[in-house]
Amino acid sequence: MANLKEVRNRIKSVSSTQQITRAMKMVSAAKLKRATNAIIQLRPYAKKLKELLANLSASLEDGSSPFLVERVPNRVLIIVVSSNRGLAGAFNANVIKMANNLIAEKYMEQYKAGNVSIVAIGKKSQEYYQRRKYNVIGNNNDLYLDLNFENASKITDSIMEGFLKGNYDRVELVYNQFKNAAMQILVSEQLIPVPKPEVKKDSKQSQVDYILEPSQEQIVEQLIPKNIKIQVYKAVLDSNASEHGARMTAMDKATDNAGELLKSLKLSYNQARQAAITTELTEIVSGAAALSSN
Repeated sequence: MANLKEVRNRIKSVSSTQQITRAMKMVSAAKLKRATNAIIQLRPYAKKLKELLANLSASLEDGSSPFLVERVPNRVLIIVVSSNRGLAGAFNANVIKMANNLIAEKYMEQYKAGNVSIVAIGKKSQEYYQRRKYNVIGNNNDLYLDLNFENASKITDSIMEGFLKGNYDRVELVYNQFKNAAMQILVSEQLIPVPKPEVKKDSKQSQVDYILEPSQEQIVEQLIPKNIKIQVYKAVLDSNASEHGARMTAMDKATDNAGELLKSLKLSYNQARQAAITTELTEIVSGAAALSSN
């Protein structure tokens, strides 16, 4: 009977877990809808701004803006966008792994010299790099509590200021790009200096004839910082939508797995119960037979 009690307790425990995972899946589905709307609305604007800036800056000299000047990357800053909470499958582990691979493949010399710094957006990446004694700058975990352009811009302002002061020679951005609820694309891209557009020899690019007022240099000077802020904000929105999609998928699988485990446990419970009843009946019959023989 002790075995039966143990199985009953496990069935109760798994049933409670299944209710929790089902509820978390529904919550993530509701949040995913809002997060998806936010990133879908921003993407056309961010893309068009990037294209406009590329067309304008292609003909400018390298010294026209400090954010266009390529330096020797002696000091590197990597922005790692993760989430504040877990239970989202390999969502956080994948983005951290990609950031680590980026350091190992491109910036190992800088890392050994202690010249790789981390700006972690999200508690999971913050805790990971702090435990491993990286130079983690600031604490940006509260951004997800009120995710908007102004709050994201505060982080970007400090990063651009550090670049202008020479604290970093290059800034890289690592995040999960949202594709759909079941798929996220890991992205690693250079944020500062702003990469120049690649001109393919075989491709014929249409040059847009803009009417510029007051001047091309002044417009680009204003557009570049704005574009950097938009790209960081887009990365955070992408990551936010990806997080809810990953958590919804993970909780859906966890709910299904709990259902399969419940079936197995109920089968084991019924088998143990039948065995106990059979044993009791055998003992009763054996006892009755012994009494009748006396």
